Amino acid sequence: MADFEEQLARLQDKIRDLQAFAREQGLDLRREILALEQKAAELRARMYASLSPWQKVQLARDVRRPTTLDYIDMLFTDFIQLHGDRQYRDDPALVGGIARLEGKPVTVLGHQKGRDTKDNIARNFGMPHPEGYRKALRLMEQAEKFGRPVICFIDTPGAYPGLGAEERGQGEAIARNLRAMAALAVPVLAVVTGEGGSGGALALGVGDALLMLEHAVYSVISPEGCAAILWKDSSRAREAAAALKLTAQDLARLGVADEVIPEPQGGIQKDWQAGARAVKEALVRHLDILSGLSADTLLRRRQRRLAAIGQWREH
Repeated sequence: MADFEEQLARLQDKIRDLQAFAREQGLDLRREILALEQKAAELRARMYASLSPWQKVQLARDVRRPTTLDYIDMLFTDFIQLHGDRQYRDDPALVGGIARLEGKPVTVLGHQKGRDTKDNIARNFGMPHPEGYRKALRLMEQAEKFGRPVICFIDTPGAYPGLGAEERGQGEAIARNLRAMAALAVPVLAVVTGEGGSGGALALGVGDALLMLEHAVYSVISPEGCAAILWKDSSRAREAAAALKLTAQDLARLGVADEVIPEPQGGIQKDWQAGARAVKEALVRHLDILSGLSADTLLRRRQRRLAAIGQWREH
């Protein structure tokens, strides 16, 4: 739970306590409970309508949000997970395989965080090693060979920065993915579902469209890392989050994100199924458009889109 949600959580606890007390004592406290529920609804509406960038970061990192494997369960059928990079090992921080979306075959890839401490350690907190990105590249090239669209789910603090990862070519693995994704002759969609951090996120983010959930974030560095570099003080992460323009809404205005997918009030962690329906609708709609394009048209369109990012005009 994010820090800013604590006031709402206390109010909801109070409502539950009052309901339990009314049942135990046989009292009619409906008027008091209704008043508290109305107060909670008003607070919830105000809170989520005016979130700051730092509050969005907190929501994006909420461990209750669906992971890539959760989205695969909710959106796809006939999923077959494929493992390994054929060079070193299988990286559990990045999962992928083949599946069907509305009956059509696709390749699905994504960062995989854990749900608790033990699972997060096993998944390396969703931070892939180079073999994870090499596995992704292998599956993307396989998708191109068989004419399958590629769908990538992004949710990572960043690529793993450990000594072993650097020794095995972390930067090279990410760079190779960027080059390959720019040239894939099949539709490529990327969805930022939570935290899209640094090159570790970008390694799955090059494609024909970048979709972002309403409370997702996407940036070249974490707010804490940015604050540590700029001000030598990671506690100024709140200021850094505002300066980075990392929210889905900011990135849509800047032309980096192509669509912001709405989430249920309070975030997708409050209602997985409703959020998943919105994600599926967006994926199907974009794939319907992209699947009708020739390979040459698809590549020209993708390259124009990528070249337009960062353009600015001096007045």
